[in-house]
Amino acid sequence: MSSTSDRAGLRGQLSAAGMLIGCIGCVIITASSVYTALKMGSLPWPTIFTSITALVLLRAVGRTSLGEANITQVIMSAGSMVAGGLAFTIPGIWMLGLTDEVDWIEMLAVALAGTLLGLVCTALIQRHFVEESDLEYPIGTAAAETLIASRAGGSTGGKLFGSMAISGLWCVARDVLGLMPSLVAQLPVPGVAFGIQNSPMRWAVGFLAGRRAIIYWALGAVLGWFGIVVGGTALGLWDAVGAQGIVSSLGMGLMMGSGAGVVIRDIALPLIRRARAGRVRVDAKGAGGSPGFVSRLITRYDAGMLALMVASAALIVCFALGLGPLVAMAVVLLAFVCSVMSAQSVGQSGIDPMEIFGLIVLLFVAAFSQATEVQLFFVAGVIAVACGLAGDVMSDFKTGQIIGTSPRSMWMGQAIGAVLGTFVAVAVLVALVGAYGPDAFGPDALFVSAQANVVATMVSGIPSVGGFCAGLVAGTVLYCAGIPSMMLGLGVYLPFYMSLTTVLGAVVRWVYDRVCASRGLDAEASEETGVVVASGVLGGESIVGVIVAFATVAAGLAG
Repeated sequence: MSSTSDRAGLRGQLSAAGMLIGCIGCVIITASSVYTALKMGSLPWPTIFTSITALVLLRAVGRTSLGEANITQVIMSAGSMVAGGLAFTIPGIWMLGLTDEVDWIEMLAVALAGTLLGLVCTALIQRHFVEESDLEYPIGTAAAETLIASRAGGSTGGKLFGSMAISGLWCVARDVLGLMPSLVAQLPVPGVAFGIQNSPMRWAVGFLAGRRAIIYWALGAVLGWFGIVVGGTALGLWDAVGAQGIVSSLGMGLMMGSGAGVVIRDIALPLIRRARAGRVRVDAKGAGGSPGFVSRLITRYDAGMLALMVASAALIVCFALGLGPLVAMAVVLLAFVCSVMSAQSVGQSGIDPMEIFGLIVLLFVAAFSQATEVQLFFVAGVIAVACGLAGDVMSDFKTGQIIGTSPRSMWMGQAIGAVLGTFVAVAVLVALVGAYGPDAFGPDALFVSAQANVVATMVSGIPSVGGFCAGLVAGTVLYCAGIPSMMLGLGVYLPFYMSLTTVLGAVVRWVYDRVCASRGLDAEASEETGVVVASGVLGGESIVGVIVAFATVAAGLAG
């Protein structure tokens, strides 16, 4: 792509209307993503949700370009991965009671360092992983199909925003007006938090998750809470407290083992096969001597800016986070390595275990440096943010490749959304801590923060080393065998009422599919409608949850 066509792509697809809509959407999506990641213990990549929203809003102002909608969607969603990287790591600091040792400036430094490294990594790896590789990027492909299908119009926007409104009002009735409880159908099962969570957002997660993933999630929940806690306690193998320690350790091991399986099955083995086949290329040229990605996406002048971004990230890690030059160099280098692994994982499975990559680097830094516990969380946060931006956003670039969006325009959109998202994500975290206190984060607290608790446990000490090691080995083997051990681990680890509610959401999806099939409705159209409505439900409660938190902080300040 010549520089002339690059400039034409920027003018035609990165428009003022798109940037305005994208930035407003970025604030909302990033804020809701922080809440969702903390509350649900997961963060569905919002590509389809933001794609539909961008297209609907742009159409409302008379613009119908799919490329422009794609760029707007990238701006909207880029901050989501910054939110995930922070939410999956930093709350572990509060779980360990180290609240006074971290402030918003340090959290902002973590987010900025990870964002800068993620943006540079994206520029360096996009061409190889999106244009030259045979990776599927299922989420990006689905988003492209959704954009193409939704371009004709219809009631997509009404379904999306209508479901958001209903979910938001439900949240207000529950959390603000107190008209309904947050947990229903509770049963007194010793050692098990049995009940159904009154959360449309949790139901939506179950609706959107794949049926196979939900089955293993349910199996993990039954194995952990009824097999180990109830069964083991009844047999006298351990007491309830010891059983809960085993369950949490086993669940963490399974999730971390899944990350190890990603590295082995999805990254290392394909590279070995390519190397044996003589297909690994180390040059920066494309086939036939065409210019490499960097010279197409960023000019030679822009290359200096990328170098400056890397240097800035290293300086932030070194001085703002107090980790020193050697650790800063290691973090920068390993951020690139982990981002490559992240992009590979997303392309093959749609899963980005960003917190696992952060944990791996954390353990490496802990082994050779004198970093404090809080600084180890900072390292994990920087890596998680970088992996999120350079890994998950590849799905968006896949969408752009399918519909013909300029890669340079997409990278610019990603930069706008990611930088804006760093400030929004930190502001929301600060607001949530201010509104609910540091004790609101943990497995049995308001914000389950599953991934952050895994990081905290690895820093402070594992309750059951045997359970963790067993889970680590089992998770690795199961993933390599094609079994979603991450979902199995979530079922084991999360409180039972959360897993039960998620499974009920999947049951709703099964009933919905059967009803649509019995009425002879078009399967593809029915699936799109279901995804749109569920996405709106997910977004509605999370957005209102953030608004409630900000209102609580404001009321406290006013008082």
